[in-house]
Amino acid sequence: MLDALKAQPADALLALIKLHAADPRADKIDLGVGVYRTGDGATPVFKAIKGAEQRLVDEQDSKSYLGPEGDGAFVSGLMPHIFGEDADRGGRIAGMQTPGGTGAVRLALALAQKAGTRRVHLGTPSWPNHAQIVADLGLETVPFDHALPDGTANVEAVLRVVREGEAGDVVLLHGCCHNPTGIDYTDEQWRAIAEALATSAVIPVLDIAYQGLGHGMDEDAAGVRQVIAAVPEALVAYSCDKNFGLYRDRVGAFYVLAKKPDDLDTIMSNANMLARATWSMPPDHGGAAVRIVLEDEGLSREWLDELGDMRERMRGVRERLAAADAAIPGLNLGALADQNGLFAVLPLSSDQIAKLREDHGIYMAGSGRINVAGLHRGNIDNFIAALEKVAG
Repeated sequence: MLDALKAQPADALLALIKLHAADPRADKIDLGVGVYRTGDGATPVFKAIKGAEQRLVDEQDSKSYLGPEGDGAFVSGLMPHIFGEDADRGGRIAGMQTPGGTGAVRLALALAQKAGTRRVHLGTPSWPNHAQIVADLGLETVPFDHALPDGTANVEAVLRVVREGEAGDVVLLHGCCHNPTGIDYTDEQWRAIAEALATSAVIPVLDIAYQGLGHGMDEDAAGVRQVIAAVPEALVAYSCDKNFGLYRDRVGAFYVLAKKPDDLDTIMSNANMLARATWSMPPDHGGAAVRIVLEDEGLSREWLDELGDMRERMRGVRERLAAADAAIPGLNLGALADQNGLFAVLPLSSDQIAKLREDHGIYMAGSGRINVAGLHRGNIDNFIAALEKVAG
């Protein structure tokens, strides 16, 4: 039976990791892997998380099953950070823990499919797993352009989808720090999107994977909160992997906004059934650590300070790249200063990307996407000089 399987193409990013690891050059630069890095190139464990984990070691008295809903205190503890003061919208929001943001996106789209969705409108470029999940579920991807050539968001494209989409269609929107472009909607654009969604047959799925890495926790959630305040229904996928540094622990949450509180039991019973059939129960450790951080005032303050340091460092990298705009015409580096988060896309040809790798030891995705956090004081000047050579 297994002879019927056909080989699938290797993941391009994983192949890039292997190439970088095999490169003997001491000054090589890895801009491919999508994790935060310090100025020393490390991806550290948050001090706040270390404190929470020590408490788990000292106090946790069971490793029994959580149930498909996961850690309820973790799920509810995140809600004020995501949704603001009226965190449950008058009893209209419920949630559950998932294995990472990927699990939350998968659950959101599977639940939408169970409710009748057949088409997902997706701004492109997007995180590659978005299209893979849509395809694996057997749904149709309907692409629209997310970005304009000047490095700003194409709000008219998403508004067209919202206005013209059919009943049951889904539009998948990045909550902040867009992956891979770093191009977010402005507050005014989010307001227009929210107003359009309020009277649309299209249902939003909001993917929030980088809250706190753009301008701040509240600032990065402002657009999502506008949408949630305006629409009757929405699905939300959330990841703690980046803003708590818990990549390998797979910490995420799924939320649903229902028309009325009485609808939630039925909706969540379907979500639980889908979760049970997919991963049965979410992993506990990372979610428990996040819960402890959120419940403890001191740890919570320490976490927000660490997150602020990350944000400030990446903002500094963006400003340094933007300052090099005049020296490298055609790459529009100046736009990076107004973009957010870990990622940006440079308009480089495949030949230029290959030259950066072969001649300068600089590794980035074939799309031109770079991990901004891969740059620091020790290598950013070399990176800019290499860009000048290949793009000049």
